[in-house]
Amino acid sequence: MDLLTFDNPVFAVYAVAAALGVLKVMGQGWVTVWRMTTSGGGYASPEDARPGLLNRAPRAGQLDPVDEVERSRRMHRNDLENIPGFWVAGLLFVLTGPPLWLAWLTCGGFVLARAGHAWAYAAARGHETRATFYTAGSLVVIYMAVHVLVAALA
Repeated sequence: MDLLTFDNPVFAVYAVAAALGVLKVMGQGWVTVWRMTTSGGGYASPEDARPGLLNRAPRAGQLDPVDEVERSRRMHRNDLENIPGFWVAGLLFVLTGPPLWLAWLTCGGFVLARAGHAWAYAAARGHETRATFYTAGSLVVIYMAVHVLVAALA
């Protein structure tokens, strides 16, 4: 059986988790844009305060930080720091031919950890809560990378 086809249930599990990661990364960018648009501020670059189709009457303060925009930006940055590692390690992990239960545990665990992290960030939970979810997801990716190394060096 070819490992990188949807005939391989391990690849299918990974593909679903990877696609959810893509939607999270891309969706968080749109959330940031929506928050900037609805708040009328929190723009990132000086040129964003120039007149344009969506900003017909720029006003002072548009470049000042807006908490809800900055929170969304931090969430997006965190996704960009963590989800790509899963994409790479997860795809290589699939190539090792792991059992399906292990693919569910790792890929599902990563998705749940990232969902928990997003919830904790959006709900302004304490650092310890975010860190718990981050740690769970990080350990999954580290495990996958070590699994790949062991398989490749065997």
